[in-house]
Amino acid sequence: MSNPPPSRTLQGITLEAILTGLVAQYGWEKLGMMIDIKCFTSAPSIKSSLKFLRKTPWARTKVEELYLSTPGAN
Repeated sequence: MSNPPPSRTLQGITLEAILTGLVAQYGWEKLGMMIDIKCFTSAPSIKSSLKFLRKTPWARTKVEELYLSTPGAN
């Protein structure tokens, strides 16, 4: 019997690395369409987005889920 592939996790990956990977993959405009939060659509920056995501669990969860479902981002 073959073993199933290990599940993808975020262990050891910083929020900054996740966000940077998503921005590189999609760009701010598309990222803002995929996850409609103001820090992605109005004058977006890594610094302001990290500040918001660290204080807003539901938004951070959406970003992490998108990262895990994005081929090549991790």
